[in-house]
Amino acid sequence: MRAAVSHITGRTPGIVYGGTTEATLIEIDHNALWHAIKKEAFHASILEMELAGKEHKVLLRDLQMHPYKQQILHIDFQRVEAKTKMTVKVPLHFSGEEESPAVKTENCLVNHVLTELTISCFPADIPEFIAVDLSGLKKVARCM
Repeated sequence: MRAAVSHITGRTPGIVYGGTTEATLIEIDHNALWHAIKKEAFHASILEMELAGKEHKVLLRDLQMHPYKQQILHIDFQRVEAKTKMTVKVPLHFSGEEESPAVKTENCLVNHVLTELTISCFPADIPEFIAVDLSGLKKVARCM
């Protein structure tokens, strides 16, 4: 069972695991964490965290939110090792759909079915996002 945010200290419990070091229980200032999670880069970038006076590179792996309050109940980070491939979800950023022939002249609607891709790469190669240019999108005729 996970511990809840301490209303007395205003801190959120969490854990840092992975790598060759044992898992470490942590507490993070809830207000700072609340503002950080609003930024897309916090969810898809390698973060630097100081633990016991040492710098660690970590990646956000899980976040538990209260069902109806604006409150983070628990957060999990995984240590990142430079020579170990990781599997991560990377957000897609779409652009150019208003300029595409399909939207401009064919009255088509663009539906973003996928908003992220799962990729496997070394930590230094993890992109913050993947840009998708839709400006060349054309309507394809369908036969029924």
